[in-house]
Amino acid sequence: MNANPVDIPADAAPAQPMIEVAPSPHLADPHQSTRRMMVDVLVALAPVALAAVYVFHWHAVRQILICVAACTAAEALFARLRGRRAPLDDCSAAVTGAILALSLPATAPWYTALIGSLVAVGIGKALFGGLGMNLFNPAMVGRAFAMISFAGALGAAGYQDPHSRIDAITQATPLTAWQQSGVVADLADLFWGTTNGSLGETSALACLVGGLYLCLRRTAAWQIPVSMLAVAGLLSLPATGFDPSGWSALHHLCGGAMLFGAFFIATDPVSASTTPRGQLIFGALIGFFVFVIRTWGGYPDAVAFAVLLMNMAAPTIDHYTQPKVFGARETKDA
Repeated sequence: MNANPVDIPADAAPAQPMIEVAPSPHLADPHQSTRRMMVDVLVALAPVALAAVYVFHWHAVRQILICVAACTAAEALFARLRGRRAPLDDCSAAVTGAILALSLPATAPWYTALIGSLVAVGIGKALFGGLGMNLFNPAMVGRAFAMISFAGALGAAGYQDPHSRIDAITQATPLTAWQQSGVVADLADLFWGTTNGSLGETSALACLVGGLYLCLRRTAAWQIPVSMLAVAGLLSLPATGFDPSGWSALHHLCGGAMLFGAFFIATDPVSASTTPRGQLIFGALIGFFVFVIRTWGGYPDAVAFAVLLMNMAAPTIDHYTQPKVFGARETKDA
């Protein structure tokens, strides 16, 4: 039955706004923008970058400038090829470049940083549709590609330069020296950052300061680094113990890219798990694979490969760790 239309008086009260129905989440923080999160990461990376410049001098500055500039240019290039505006104002390209640079050794040739940056943005991000749709951590895609393609430049010998005037670059990395010769690095050197290695893995203190800042700002989920470090430390206890005179569990945690990866790489909000339980599982499995590859694998450090492996598993982890919807009841088939 059709109702006759009714004229609404001009002075009548305005109608109530319609209820909008949209997918979750329905509660959002207007201050938690992509740009703000990326700026937080850049601020947190500042102590790590300063420690790298202090140890490696111009070598660190060169790598950071090349990677940040190349990632920014690649972001603009691939956006133009897709007919879109280059999203440079969100600072995501700068974050990708900074993390990639800090994951490379100081003596890596310039072309490894350039090609790694192009791969990180082109294959790691643009190929999947851009920021927010990438399955893998873009910086680690570039790092893994450079490591596999330029094994001589990024292998154990790639971290050393016997002709350098900087003492750290003339030494083997602590993990390489321990695995190949049984030489144990001083735990204090690993903590303060006066050892060789990738730019971002030398100073454990700098990684802790920046990582705690990210967790306090809630830019990074604390569950991921806590579970990753806990599992890696516990697995190394039976073989090493806490004896500082030998290669201990603390050496495992402070050496290599463990802390840098736990706070700055594994916590990527796009490629990591998003549920609270899933983040604990995600971080724990990264710690497990890092320990396994370090102990029995062919690479001295394995954070990049462990993170990429778990990036593939993140959607499955989220699927099986979804929290129960409030008020929902489980139904059983009759």
